[in-house]
Amino acid sequence: MEIKDNNLELVIKKNNIILLDFYAVWCGPCSTYGPTFEKFGIDNPEIGTYKVNVDDNSDLVAKYGVRSIPSTVVLKGGQLVTKVQGNLTSKNLSELIKDL
Repeated sequence: MEIKDNNLELVIKKNNIILLDFYAVWCGPCSTYGPTFEKFGIDNPEIGTYKVNVDDNSDLVAKYGVRSIPSTVVLKGGQLVTKVQGNLTSKNLSELIKDL
């Protein structure tokens, strides 16, 4: 599911743990990471996994200080837990949420 500047609060109310994939359609590394992120979301339905297009959502980019893409932001209870830049594996994603 795609997150927009105006619907993040609704998503936070539905999910305790959220992973946000900040990407752009023109970004090569984002195209590589996208399928891994999406499969992780399918395999872990208890985790809210959402995509944020940086070109369309400048408020969220600024709010989470995203400076390069792809970037993965982890939220718990609506609060920022961590932010990681670059392509991640499914194992990396699991490690990010392991102790949450």
